[in-house]
Amino acid sequence: MTDTLISPIPELAPPREAPPAVTDLVENIERSWQYAAPYRDQVEQEFYRLLFHLSPSARDFFPVSMQAENGRVVRALLRVLRLVHRPDDLVPVLRQLGRDHRKFGLRPDHYEAVGTALLGALKHSLGPAWTPEVERAWAEAYTLVARAMQEAAEEADADGVEPPFWLGTVAEHHRLSWDLALVRVEFEQPVPYRAGQYLSVEVPQRPRLWRCLSPANAPRADGSLEFHVRAVDGGWVSRAIVGHTRIGDVWKFGAPMGRLHVDRESARPVLLIAGGTGVAPLQANLDDLGRWVDNPEVTLFYGARHWDDLYALDQLYSFSATNPWLTVWPVVEDPASAPQIEHGTLAEAVTRWGPWTEHDILVSGPPGMIESTVVALLRTGVHPSQIVYDPFLTV
Repeated sequence: MTDTLISPIPELAPPREAPPAVTDLVENIERSWQYAAPYRDQVEQEFYRLLFHLSPSARDFFPVSMQAENGRVVRALLRVLRLVHRPDDLVPVLRQLGRDHRKFGLRPDHYEAVGTALLGALKHSLGPAWTPEVERAWAEAYTLVARAMQEAAEEADADGVEPPFWLGTVAEHHRLSWDLALVRVEFEQPVPYRAGQYLSVEVPQRPRLWRCLSPANAPRADGSLEFHVRAVDGGWVSRAIVGHTRIGDVWKFGAPMGRLHVDRESARPVLLIAGGTGVAPLQANLDDLGRWVDNPEVTLFYGARHWDDLYALDQLYSFSATNPWLTVWPVVEDPASAPQIEHGTLAEAVTRWGPWTEHDILVSGPPGMIESTVVALLRTGVHPSQIVYDPFLTV
């Protein structure tokens, strides 16, 4: 997985009818955000200024260079708050985030400072458009978000089963290509990870710069996890992992998150769509299915720009040779790199070979690829409830 944390969330379908109060809240948030969006940089700068003034200890949660932070927290917060009308989708994500954020040692006063700083930054940018109704809408939305996260964190602490974070030691690191590395990490304490989930990770080369990585394997008896990391332009963490990770490095992990899991009990065929290193969590699902003899029919579309970027293809072909329930379709955008296989974007290839209206569908990859593929599937008649993907929201 790359440094990308926040993927676009396409409007999948109208949510179930919300009560008038919620509708008014969402309308006030969306309308005011249209005014504030052109001043996003100003909102981000004012947010951090206010946050560190209100809660100086919060500065320890961020990297030394705020350039590396690049407004990620603000963008994630804004996206979360604009989804309050979709509680069925949002609340499970917030509960996972609440468990994960125990790694920071957040206190109630930190949550309060974040909310105050965000509202203050929006007010500073909106000026006269910041009416009492708008302020109340943003405040209520943030209260709902913060409460869900705090309750989940408190429950996890009360159980005493799950620690705030896990430490893992790099046992293997080698490059699959000049910009892609395989890293295997071993743990002293097992991580309660399910195939297809992802974890936030902090590496010693980039302290306080947390990024999300998806293991490429199902849980193993030895508890180790394997990650495939591609160095991307501007990727502070991914470039450090690919170029500077050493055997023996100790990584810090937050709680497992995510919903990319194949339901064997649904009795429906499965469509997996993977772009680039987004194939990792889908490989983990296949690894998990490999434990069983009887599985649903699974079709995997695995795409990249060039043939050489399909680094996992040989392994997938080998796996499909011994598991007849799996069919693998490689897709490349550059026809010159592989004239004999499927060409185009994943969205184009998948819709060409549909329909998929009877399938459970998992989508994983770069944000733009997820958005275009989900939208294309919806246009062919696939119901939103059939599609699962992880937006990698981090607050």
